[in-house]
Amino acid sequence: MEYLYIIQMALVWILTIFWAYQFIVSICSLIKFKEKPIIEEKENRFMAIIPAHNEETVVANLIESLKNQNYSKELYDIYVIADNCTDKTAEVAKKAGAIVYERFDENKKTKGYALQWFLAQKIEEDAPYDAFCVFDADNIADKNFLKAMNKKLCQGENVVQGYRDIKNPTDNWITAGYAIFYWTMNRFYHLARYNLGLSPLLNGTGFMVRFDVIKPTGWDTKTLTEDIEFSLKNIIEGRKLGWATDAIVYDEQPTGFKQSWSQRSRWTVGHIQCMKEYTGMLAIAVKEKKTLMNFDGLLYILGSIPMFVLTLILILMNFIVFVAKGMTAAELGINILRYIIPTFIFPILTAILIMILDKKPIKPMLKGLLFYPLFLGSWLLINFKCLFKRETSWEKIEHVRDIKINEVN
Repeated sequence: MEYLYIIQMALVWILTIFWAYQFIVSICSLIKFKEKPIIEEKENRFMAIIPAHNEETVVANLIESLKNQNYSKELYDIYVIADNCTDKTAEVAKKAGAIVYERFDENKKTKGYALQWFLAQKIEEDAPYDAFCVFDADNIADKNFLKAMNKKLCQGENVVQGYRDIKNPTDNWITAGYAIFYWTMNRFYHLARYNLGLSPLLNGTGFMVRFDVIKPTGWDTKTLTEDIEFSLKNIIEGRKLGWATDAIVYDEQPTGFKQSWSQRSRWTVGHIQCMKEYTGMLAIAVKEKKTLMNFDGLLYILGSIPMFVLTLILILMNFIVFVAKGMTAAELGINILRYIIPTFIFPILTAILIMILDKKPIKPMLKGLLFYPLFLGSWLLINFKCLFKRETSWEKIEHVRDIKINEVN
C-alpha cells in the first residue's frame, strides 16, 4: 500500500505541475504586448485555396466573401479543389468565380492529400504567389482577412493561424459547445502563446503559409489532422507559428451528436497518430535546441491522451485504496471531486470570462454554457474509446447552413 501511495502522489504532482504550467501560460492572454514592427511594407500576392468534397450547398458563400475582400482584387486568386466530388461543387464554384481543379483518387481522400496534390502543381509551375490561405468550403471569411494576413507577412511571419469563429453557435448545445471550445482555444492557447513568444498551432482552417516555406518538400502530411502535423513539423524545425486575431473566419459546426462524435473521433485519432510520429522528434528538438517553444510543443502532444490516461490511472488507484480500506468514502469523494471540478466546472467559469473579455453575447449561449460539461464529457468518452478502437478512414461532415457573411457580422 505504501508503494501505491508513492506512485499516486507522483502522478498527482505530474498532473498538478502540467496544469499549473498551462494556467500560467493562459494568463498571458490577458496581457497586451507591443505589436511586432513592419519589416517590409508590401501588398503580397495570395492564393485562397478551398479543398471541397460535395460542398455545392455552401461553397458559393465562401467564394463570395473572398471576392469581397478589402484587398486589391488583382493580388489574389481563389482556387477550389473539387476533391472526389459527385455533386455540382465544381460547377457551382466556377459559376461563383473560382478557378476549379478537379481531383479523383479513391484511395487518398483527405484534405491533406488534396493540398499535397494541388500545391505540388503550383510549385512545379513556380506560380507567382507570396503566400496561400486555406479554408474549408463551409467557411465564410471576414472582409479584412487577407489584409490582416498581409500585415503578418509584412511583420516577417511565415505561418499564421487566423481567428476561427463559429457561424452557427446558437443552433443547439453541440454547436454551442464547439463555439465555447474554440473561443477558449483562441484566447487561452493561441493568443497566450503568441504573446509569450511561443508557438500557436494551425487549427484546420483560416490559416496562411508563406509559399517559400513549402517549396522544398511540398505539403507533406499523412495523418488525419494535417493542421496539427504541419504545426509540429514547423516547431521541430524551430519555426515559430504566428497568430492573427483580426483575420477572422467563420466555420459551420455539426448539429447532430452522431456527426460530432465522428468528427471529434477523427481529431483524436489524428492526435494519436501525431503523438506516435512526432513525440520522439519533439523530445530530440527540446534536447538540441533547448528552447521553451520546443518544450511547449512537446507538452502539447503529451497534454491530451497521456494526461487523460494518467488521470484515469489515478482515479482507478483511488478506488483500489478505498476497496483496500485505505481511505474513507468521504476521502474518496473529495479526491474524485479534485478531478471533476477542473474538468467540468472551471471550463464554464473560464468560458464566461472569455465571453466577457471578447464581447461575445452571453444570453443566447446560456443553454450552451449549461450543457458545456456534457460536451466535454462526451469528448473524454471519445478519448477513452480511441485508446482501444480507432477508425482511420475519413468520413465527410455534411454542411447545410446557407449563411452569408453579412448574416454573421
